[in-house]
Amino acid sequence: MSFPRSGAETWNGAPERMRVTTAVSESSSIHSEKLRSLARDISEISHEKATSRQDAGKPAEETDKPRPCPRGGVCFADGRRRVDYVLVYHCKRRFSIVTNGNLPPESPTPLHTDMQADLAEAELEMGVAPGPGEVEKALIREEFERGLQEQGLEIERDVEMKTVRFTRLHVPWSVLSREAELLKIKVPTKRIYELKEKTGIAGFLSSLWEKINQPFQPGVPDPQKNPHTRVLSLPFNREKLHLFDIKSRNTLFDTATRGRIVFEILRRTACTQTCHTMGITSLLAKGVYDAAFPLHDGDFNSDVKELRNDRQLLHDEWANYGVFFKYQPVDLIRRYFGEKIGLYFAWLGVYTQLLIPASAMGIVVFLYGWMTVDTNVPSQEMCDKRLNFTMCPLCDGVCDYWQLSSMCSTARASYLFDNHATVAFAIFMCLWGAYAH
Repeated sequence: MSFPRSGAETWNGAPERMRVTTAVSESSSIHSEKLRSLARDISEISHEKATSRQDAGKPAEETDKPRPCPRGGVCFADGRRRVDYVLVYHCKRRFSIVTNGNLPPESPTPLHTDMQADLAEAELEMGVAPGPGEVEKALIREEFERGLQEQGLEIERDVEMKTVRFTRLHVPWSVLSREAELLKIKVPTKRIYELKEKTGIAGFLSSLWEKINQPFQPGVPDPQKNPHTRVLSLPFNREKLHLFDIKSRNTLFDTATRGRIVFEILRRTACTQTCHTMGITSLLAKGVYDAAFPLHDGDFNSDVKELRNDRQLLHDEWANYGVFFKYQPVDLIRRYFGEKIGLYFAWLGVYTQLLIPASAMGIVVFLYGWMTVDTNVPSQEMCDKRLNFTMCPLCDGVCDYWQLSSMCSTARASYLFDNHATVAFAIFMCLWGAYAH
């Protein structure tokens, strides 16, 4: 059973269109044969290299082995390798047919091929550029994921045959160190320098200000135990590992850095055999993958306060209405979400603090109007019913005459925000805007 070829049978019956349809059908058949041949080649290559990749993916040293997955973390089936990135794609269910088992797993069924060719013909006749079919998408995914493995990423796929499938990616230490050196990611070194402590009146005022600000500080543990010292950070170099403060290779790079490294690999991996496409962004646009994203650090709910991860800390000390009066944990936001988002919220916090004097000045202007509203002559005249000002109708025919005293409450409310102090407030806001921007 196949779809009717509406273009050749119902559109004017033109001989030229029939020839175009026949040519498109022949081209689709040739393209399908090429896809079958390419599927067999890719399956053979994947089967031959499966064992060698598993051996190459094993770490050479015992210290390179990942630790057990932390509580609430998301890891591979082995419970050790963490999931750094996830690729999602939709796999349509195929029609069941009886075969002798000669078709390869990724080869299209005859029924599926005919339906795909007919749909492609209909799209061409309507002037719509056809996208890659389901079989071609599977081949592109296989080539792309093979390229990721050649780059050093470790892949785990879903065992269950579901409609929506997930491909989990893990970046081992060898790839982390290589990409960190290429991207010049800064890593803390063992060099520590002390900050010069303030003495005298400046030191007293500084300590007093710290005590005043203490209730407004977020309850996030400081990675630097000594607040009077700073650690020097330098671009990562594999040949100078002894200079860096590496307590554990599994925790040296945070979640945002690991996700950034995986995305760089996804961005530059190309598919040259199945389609001339570069990077995960193009594959998402073509519909080969539906989504690509890193994962959070487990659940944001924690029963044990001492064992909270970064996501739980951000939920409790930042994304919570109960801590609106506290400062933002900018360092934690930067470590978890990355540099760009951290810089955005850092500027947002500074801008919000700059609004404090403007808000205070506005409150002063409002209080001045509230205290002097009874001395405002225009408001008193409008509210004095003895004057009995009769105003002309606001419109012709329908509107009637009205008393000026009926606008008393509106006039008094307007004076609260528009009084003599408003001029000073306008000058202040001009100066504030020039300073803030």
